[in-house]
Amino acid sequence: MSADAPDVQTTPAPTDGVDIVTFGCRLNAYESEVIRKRAAEDGLSDAIVFNTCAVTNEAVRQARQAIRKARRERPGARVIVTGCAAQIDPAAFAAMPEVDLVLGNAEKSQAGAYAEQAEPMRVRVNDIMSVRETAGHLIDGLKDRARAYVEVQNGCDHRCTFCIIPFGRGNSRSAAAGEVVAQVQRLAAEGYREVVLTGVDVTSWGADLPGQPTLGQLVARILKLAPELPRLRLSSIDAAEIDPDLMRCLRDEPRLMPYLHLSLQAGDDMILKRMKRRHSRADALKLVADVRAVRPDTAFGADLIAGFPTETDEMFENTLKLVEAAGLAFLHVFPFSPRPGTPAARMPAVKRDVVKARAARLRAAGEAGLARHLDRQVGRTLSGLVERAGVARAEDFTEIAFAGEATVGHVAAMCVTGHDGKRLIAETVAAGV
Repeated sequence: MSADAPDVQTTPAPTDGVDIVTFGCRLNAYESEVIRKRAAEDGLSDAIVFNTCAVTNEAVRQARQAIRKARRERPGARVIVTGCAAQIDPAAFAAMPEVDLVLGNAEKSQAGAYAEQAEPMRVRVNDIMSVRETAGHLIDGLKDRARAYVEVQNGCDHRCTFCIIPFGRGNSRSAAAGEVVAQVQRLAAEGYREVVLTGVDVTSWGADLPGQPTLGQLVARILKLAPELPRLRLSSIDAAEIDPDLMRCLRDEPRLMPYLHLSLQAGDDMILKRMKRRHSRADALKLVADVRAVRPDTAFGADLIAGFPTETDEMFENTLKLVEAAGLAFLHVFPFSPRPGTPAARMPAVKRDVVKARAARLRAAGEAGLARHLDRQVGRTLSGLVERAGVARAEDFTEIAFAGEATVGHVAAMCVTGHDGKRLIAETVAAGV
């Protein structure tokens, strides 16, 4: 389970055009832009495309609810369902009377996927495990007004016992380094000050390429060949796969942003073993210490699951204590959600009220960790990428509410005067470039 961004959902407007409704991670949002491009090329009109998520049962439920609502609001529109939930259980969506077409995760980005077919098939979902390429649909990044996102990797070779995503995304496959670099160069030439490298399991990038290059080598190559790019950021990464080249980049490259969001999931060794994770509690703490030794200003976030099957009070306390021990500032907390077909779904479950209570305690610990992090920033002058009027993002991912003039998409110097428990309060001291 990765969480490189909060859940995204765009509600379709009652128009005669093509609306894309996106659930889930930043990678899904990226691929929705590919869908938009393909749909336009294929001449699709008066349609709603649902790009679904399968991380939790709730994500699937929300998608089904949105599909029914869309059909009521736009009875004449064509309804197409794709994404991870559609890939994993196409029959369930095909059985919905509201749905006209179900596309798999590989099919959704293919040329002609949204064109009228001579012999139309209601379900076009192939074996995702047979997919070997990832770069064919690369576009010039998913762009918001402030930054751009580049997909460098897709799929996952690991089989964590709680995670259904490999069955929606397939095995790990990497975009070629040259194509990634060229894409980042184009984005930098367009004036983007920050590019985020994203994927399902970003730190596995390169393992399937000739010579097995590392993510750190890719980062170093990007920074060398795109010298005009001020900021390069990584999305969620696996704590078990940070390579020596990436550590050197953190030490030597100030343009690589000092923020790492770690896929930790738990802080108890027995639970980590039952999750089939590849790191221990000690490994996680050592990684944080090693990174801070070479880049003291690095901030850390983490994904954590509350109430994993068999989790005792003592095991949960080990996870809770990890938040302060590792100095985590940004948490994504997931109450455990059993996914049919995963080993964890067959393990002895924790009572739902206990799961919810533990999730609430973890979120409270995360709020306290964020407050400690914010306290340390007061009085400093930070570099903030302006995301929208009055809101910027520091190099270490901290949100800044600022007073003063600064252009969206530009980087400005900001003097921190305080915080509100969630974000820093600052004043611009230089308009930025």
